[in-house]
Amino acid sequence: MLGLALWNEGRPAPSLPDAVLSLVPRIELVARYNYHLWLLAYVPPALWLYRRDRAQFLNFLWWGGWLSLLRGLCICATGLGPVDGADINAGLDAATRWHAWVAIVNPFSALTTDAPHVYLTKDLFFSGHTASTFLLYLCCRGQRTLGAVALAAHVLTVAVVFMAHLHYTIDVIGAWAVTFALYTFCSRRVAGPVLASGPCGPSSV
Repeated sequence: MLGLALWNEGRPAPSLPDAVLSLVPRIELVARYNYHLWLLAYVPPALWLYRRDRAQFLNFLWWGGWLSLLRGLCICATGLGPVDGADINAGLDAATRWHAWVAIVNPFSALTTDAPHVYLTKDLFFSGHTASTFLLYLCCRGQRTLGAVALAAHVLTVAVVFMAHLHYTIDVIGAWAVTFALYTFCSRRVAGPVLASGPCGPSSV
């Protein structure tokens, strides 16, 4: 997914008007630490799910992988321009893309440098923050307390997306739609008589 997103960064793309973002002020502090806030909303409920239901946790990992690949394809198919600011990465060369990939895939540099902010300005449709935490909620919602925590984390993540102007509104709506469709498809396959190594990952047999 990251490779596809970085390839897309080099393409010139127009920015779009957004009726919701025009009403929501951008908060620089939230924008600067959006990745850290996403991790706080994503990792604790995921680890909780691992402790409570390891089979569902494995499903969550498999489905998240498919969701990430779908996101990479959608980013390349839509080609939306930056939400705020100029299209600074248009014409990005291969060497710079490689440098960016190394910096972003490394958790330490991703968390301590501006690499994600500099090189990921057009990974827009659909929102990864929204999709990942929504999928986590869908996988946790059968458990009362964990489901409530995952839902609260998702709502806070969506609030961060809008306050940081990370995505257009359609990116959030698209994330909900694609994630729910993928979850419904895969969860029905897992519940049915399919092999444990089926295309949606490990399943109950």
